Amino acid sequence: MATDSVPFTREGFSRLKIELDHLKSVERPKIIREIAEARAHGDLSENAEYSAAKEKQGFIEGRIADLDDKLSRAQVIEYEEESGDRVKFGAFVTLNDVESGDKKSYRIVGDLEADITNGLISLSSPIARALMGKRVGDLAEVRAPKGTIEYEIAEVRYR
Repeated sequence: MATDSVPFTREGFSRLKIELDHLKSVERPKIIREIAEARAHGDLSENAEYSAAKEKQGFIEGRIADLDDKLSRAQVIEYEEESGDRVKFGAFVTLNDVESGDKKSYRIVGDLEADITNGLISLSSPIARALMGKRVGDLAEVRAPKGTIEYEIAEVRYR
């Protein structure tokens, strides 16, 4: 496993810690019971319930191992409200599309926290990379499949 630190916001770290705890305390014991019940049904070579339970167990154990690794290397990065108007990790950023006038809001988070449907973009995404270090009023150019999009930074906040 890699030894690089994994950046997280406090909220993202907490969400993944809760998921890990749930997998270990609820899902793992549940799948063990399911495997035991399927074994009790006899011939394992033709037992679909057993095969499905073993496959699910593999997924759960893989996810637990992955989360254990990532959380053990977690670097929780926090910024106070007075972090200024520069875009940094954890920032909530409101953008104006210069061409269309559309407004978009994002929060820059770690790769494992990213969820575009909830406005959480990865630190390594093209948009976040274009925004890092910029201030309110600055322009950021983002290369997208449909061409370059220019955004003006309207707001930067940390809470």
